[in-house]
Amino acid sequence: MRKIELLAPAKDLEAAIAAIDHGADAVYMGGARFGARRAAANSAEDVARAAEYAHRYGARLYAALNTVIFDDELAAAEAAARELVAAGVDALIVQDMALRAMDLHVELHASTQAGCMTAEDAVFLEGCGFARIILERALSIDDIRGIRRAARNVELECFVHGAICVGYSGRCFLSRSMSARSGNRGECSQPCRLPYDLVDGAGRTVIAGRHLLSVRDMDLSQRLEELMDAGVTSFKIEGRLKDLRYIKNVVSYYRDRLDGILSRRGADFRRSSFGRTEREFAPDPSKSFTRGATEYMFDGKCRGVASFDTPKAVGEYVGRVTGLVRGGFRMEGAAVLSAGDGICAVSAAGAAGTNVNRVDGATVEPNRMAGIVVGAEIYRNYDHRFAQAVDRSRTHRTIGVRARVAISVSGVELHLTDEEGVEARVRRPAVLSAATGTVDMAETVRRVMRKCGGTVFRMDEVLVDGACIFAPASLLAEVRRGGLDALLQARMSRPRPHTVIEDDGMARYPRGRVSRWENVTNRMAAEFYRRHGAVEIEPALECAAATAGERVMASSYCIRREIGECLRGHPTLRGDLYLCHGTSRYRLQFDCDRCVMSLVDCGAAHKR
Repeated sequence: MRKIELLAPAKDLEAAIAAIDHGADAVYMGGARFGARRAAANSAEDVARAAEYAHRYGARLYAALNTVIFDDELAAAEAAARELVAAGVDALIVQDMALRAMDLHVELHASTQAGCMTAEDAVFLEGCGFARIILERALSIDDIRGIRRAARNVELECFVHGAICVGYSGRCFLSRSMSARSGNRGECSQPCRLPYDLVDGAGRTVIAGRHLLSVRDMDLSQRLEELMDAGVTSFKIEGRLKDLRYIKNVVSYYRDRLDGILSRRGADFRRSSFGRTEREFAPDPSKSFTRGATEYMFDGKCRGVASFDTPKAVGEYVGRVTGLVRGGFRMEGAAVLSAGDGICAVSAAGAAGTNVNRVDGATVEPNRMAGIVVGAEIYRNYDHRFAQAVDRSRTHRTIGVRARVAISVSGVELHLTDEEGVEARVRRPAVLSAATGTVDMAETVRRVMRKCGGTVFRMDEVLVDGACIFAPASLLAEVRRGGLDALLQARMSRPRPHTVIEDDGMARYPRGRVSRWENVTNRMAAEFYRRHGAVEIEPALECAAATAGERVMASSYCIRREIGECLRGHPTLRGDLYLCHGTSRYRLQFDCDRCVMSLVDCGAAHKR
């Protein structure tokens, strides 16, 4: 029976607690330094508090140390890693192999930034002692099955929801080519979300001012069971920079989806943490930040995954503009807008956003009419009523407990067993006497014991022995508090499961040469690859003073395929193609044998 984990992002302690409360089995967050989202850094104290909260429910806390490291940062990176281990994290997520070479004695997960795309890569990382591999988002279900067949013991983690990096993770230098900001250093400027002109070799503009590299957001919520059967055990939600509503809503939605599968497949899978969440809203991921849903390359490389009109959150489709009136418009559609909603109007002219001031039947009065024309499609990117429901929801996650209360003339004894099988016993001595005939002592005991408010527990069953003896409610409440405190302590004091695997150096790097795109930026990482059989290590592109003339991005996404000009078909566009934004210019390369598009920087140098 395999454990299935719902893994949620957290930009800070508050988000981590919200993710656990709404059903996450694990949370990943950044430490103070060396995380791939520098804007989501956290102190060791907050990481420790998040870990402690997660561990109450048997959930786990992972810390992301997944940037590349320079030689003069090795000591600081090791200190940061050891500080997080001391804070109680269950694993470190790493890209740089220097951290694998350090004797950290902690479970290590190979970040998606490590670029695992093939079975050979997975076998190598497994052989180097990684307990888990986080897969590249562009892999298909067949790719994942192949990796599982080759690497049988390592855990596989897969992104199932959220933003997609259009370039292969850890191998994209587009941000570095435009500025000193690098995605491999936690400061990606997201140039893939900018508008570009597509220009041919003669200088003619084929497409002007469109977001040609901006792809929709991933949603594999309908494919979870296939991934489970393919060998994936951890289902990851993207969003360490997202707000609390996104965390609460999306985590709740995937919790429900996975629980539905687990209820049918209980002989094959079980949840990796414990507790039941009760909330007061119906989750709907279309009502949180989304650029539109795509399953990306899950079924193989395909078109229809881009979002050319806008890189911003478009939201859920609600209707179409059928007419204009003074100060507003008429709309037909199934959804009903309300005052306070945020909307996006998409037409041939592009996308324009505003908010709703007033709704009168089919007539909508927005704050601004710019971009709203007859025929425009209206999307709601902020549902005011839904947001209020999420914010006001009283959400509780509780662990079920069975209690046996034994009352005697010498006191009260309580034996508690939680849903995980953890036990605690407490006894309070007292001089007690027989109950009068008017007192239903058994019912009194059950009523007092069920008052678990303020704890992580709920009392599912209360058995009473000795109901003929009277015990005051104050004594029973004292016993209950002591028992629940003891049970929580028993849960927290157990050794936490870790998969710490040493690197014995026997795994062989699957290629003789470590390319510049592998980002070996320090001496420890270089020695790591040599120890594993690498003959040549190219200077890291991340360290280069300039990227002009270099391939700065490779992707399974292809602009030619997206616009119907695939070279395997009958394209009308021949010759070289370029992407241009301001002074930045990139030549497109198309490797049709591998079905990979690359961008080669034609622009000026940018200093690190």
